[in-house]
Amino acid sequence: MTRRPRPLRVALICPYSLSLFGGVQLQVLGLARALRAQGVDARVLAPSDGPPPGPGIMSVGPTFRFPSNGSIAPITSGRAVASRTLEALRSFAPDVLHLHEPLSPGANHAALLATEIPAVGTFHAAFPGRNGWYDALRLPLRRLIERLGVRTAVSAEAQRNVESTFGLPCEILPNGVDIDTYATAEPWPTASPAILFIGRHEERKGLGVLLDAFPAVGDDAVLWVAGQGPETEALRGRAAGDERIEWLGVISEHDKARRLRGATVACFPSIEGESFGVVLLEAMAAGAAVVASDLTGYGNVARDGREVLLVPPDDVDALRGALERALGDANLREQLVAAGRVRAAEFAMPRLAASFVERYQSIRSGALGARAAGSPRI
Repeated sequence: MTRRPRPLRVALICPYSLSLFGGVQLQVLGLARALRAQGVDARVLAPSDGPPPGPGIMSVGPTFRFPSNGSIAPITSGRAVASRTLEALRSFAPDVLHLHEPLSPGANHAALLATEIPAVGTFHAAFPGRNGWYDALRLPLRRLIERLGVRTAVSAEAQRNVESTFGLPCEILPNGVDIDTYATAEPWPTASPAILFIGRHEERKGLGVLLDAFPAVGDDAVLWVAGQGPETEALRGRAAGDERIEWLGVISEHDKARRLRGATVACFPSIEGESFGVVLLEAMAAGAAVVASDLTGYGNVARDGREVLLVPPDDVDALRGALERALGDANLREQLVAAGRVRAAEFAMPRLAASFVERYQSIRSGALGARAAGSPRI
């Protein structure tokens, strides 16, 4: 009786808590699902501050909050984390590691330093100018990067941070989006044109700019504000009395898809720090017209006047004008939505998963050849 070969095993390691959804966490979970659909045995290894949010997740424990790139990163580190990481890897015995933000401390460092499992690294963050942390620790961090058989970045900005500091090549593989989740969601009901903001309530996300622009936007429009953060109370106080604003708090991924499907316009007025625009792709897949800041990371995803209206960051008047155009011109809105759906399909998560499977197989084959020549596995 012929045995069927076991599927490729991949451990995707995320440094951020899976209890607090963010762009990196959602990419890791979405990629893992897409890989499983293509026959890969994909497991996610990450910290979690509560029950893991799905199957196939191995937790390395709770997190603490660390300021990073204008935001707060929920990460964890220490001997206990390293021990849990290595035990999980021994139990699962993956053929390949896929480390997201591979230079972040915790499980990523343990996996890179204490094993010789072939590794792929994906860099998500983009830092304006030089990254002081990269510069200060360039030599030890370079050794970690050299350990990666394949280095990828989600954008040209993230790629530049790696290549300019460490002098090592890093290819671009953009983030992916689960098209069906957003395209088939039941629209959230609304009797008025709705503008939707989704994001952490901190300065770099630009919610304050949107709140300043919104009062002069058409009287029949409503504003849905999803998320929370360190500026929530101050921003709510600033907009007190405007009954057209609905503060949703943190919403589930299911409700996010429904809100995007129900929104007339999705608005992302970030000021800085966006290396990629997954949320733009989600909005386009859901069929919302998109107004966003003219940041390089967003511009790489959607083109001004074609799939999206881009405005200078931190410009209240420009944002107000773009929102009025998107709400008031039905023909323009239809053109943006139609082009947006086509553009979002180019970033479908199954396509990204297939690209990574090719790279997994490549470095796995190289590792098998090296072991056959006498090189140890661990």
